[in-house]
Amino acid sequence: MPAAESDLTFRREDWYAEEFTGRRFERCEFHDVDLTEAVTRGAVFVDCVFGNVRFNASQHVDTAFTGCTFTRCNLFDAEFSGCKLVGSRFVECALRPLRVLGGDWSFTGLMRADLRGAKFQGVRMREAELTAADCTGATFAEVDLSGAELLDVKFGGAELRGSDLSALDPVRAELGGAIVSPEQAIVLVTSLGVHVRG
Repeated sequence: MPAAESDLTFRREDWYAEEFTGRRFERCEFHDVDLTEAVTRGAVFVDCVFGNVRFNASQHVDTAFTGCTFTRCNLFDAEFSGCKLVGSRFVECALRPLRVLGGDWSFTGLMRADLRGAKFQGVRMREAELTAADCTGATFAEVDLSGAELLDVKFGGAELRGSDLSALDPVRAELGGAIVSPEQAIVLVTSLGVHVRG
């Protein structure tokens, strides 16, 4: 394991298109840092704070952001592949269009997040906080949403096939135009107290 960079504060750093491979940061703060088109590979960020950080068009591969807080960050066109964001939360961040391929986003805080058109494919999002999130037209394919907070979530026109929707209350969600499988439809109908019989 590489030596950790701990309890440091970085301000107004220009890390445009920089590559971070195998670096480890613990309890560090990043403020007004430019990470546009930056790449992280196998990096680790633990209990870090990101404020007004630009992640535009950045790529993150097998990187961990655990217990981190992102406030007013811009993740326009950012992509996360096989990343771990367990326990992290996003506050007033620009998250469109965001692509997440695989990885573990369990317990992630995305309350009221604007995720219109975002893509989550094969992601574990157990007990994630998505209350009042706008996921209109988004893709949540093969996503584990078991135990997730989904009250007042907007899934209008969203692609939801293959995802665990057992925590979704269709009465407290917008689902017009959403695409689900027959099996998922039975789960949703059953949650309304309707008995499905052949």
